[in-house]
Amino acid sequence: MKQEITVSGKTVEAALERGAKQLGVNVEDIKYEVITEARKGFLGIGETPAKIKVIYTLNPSKLAYDFISTLINNMGIKAAAGMKSGEGNETLICITGDDAGTLIGYHGETLDALQYLANLAANKKDDENDDRDYTKITVDIEDYREKREETLRALARRMAFKVLKYKKSVALEPMPPYERRIIHSEVQGIEGVTTNSIGVDNNRKVVIHLEDKPVKDLKKTDSKSIRS
Repeated sequence: MKQEITVSGKTVEAALERGAKQLGVNVEDIKYEVITEARKGFLGIGETPAKIKVIYTLNPSKLAYDFISTLINNMGIKAAAGMKSGEGNETLICITGDDAGTLIGYHGETLDALQYLANLAANKKDDENDDRDYTKITVDIEDYREKREETLRALARRMAFKVLKYKKSVALEPMPPYERRIIHSEVQGIEGVTTNSIGVDNNRKVVIHLEDKPVKDLKKTDSKSIRS
């Protein structure tokens, strides 16, 4: 997303500084186009200031942060967002506060929705010529994602050993893609069992079964999904 303003100054440099100040950014972060060059005139008569168009492309991470912060303020809850850099082109937005937990939802469903919207806000293209790299936004609340991952890994191990003990496949409850990946990853390290995903869309779930039992033969899979 871009912000554009037209400003004047005695020189192009002066106009640039004025434009940066109005936008609240550093001079080195903006681009500009000269509309009118400055003219000194004669004895102060006919002097013309420089006029430029200042262009500032908003930082994707800042757009996501502003979106989350505005949402929190509009909801009137006791919470605040902080922002820090992650690995590569990733930004972490962490929400803390007395009411922060209300934004998590059942198994992080509300949190995932916030993260999805924050990514949309950060990566909205102005036009087809906008070639900015994709910025990944991860939103977390009171370290929920780390705690949830620990819970899922423990569940995966527990259910895998249950499959080995009773020789019966187990289906977990439907999960979003990144949670299913955690289950798959954890079970990979346990000999004798493996995993597959079944179902479609929001009903997609992980089935843990014996390695020598093909997916097509999973007729005895528990009809009731295991909750996590």
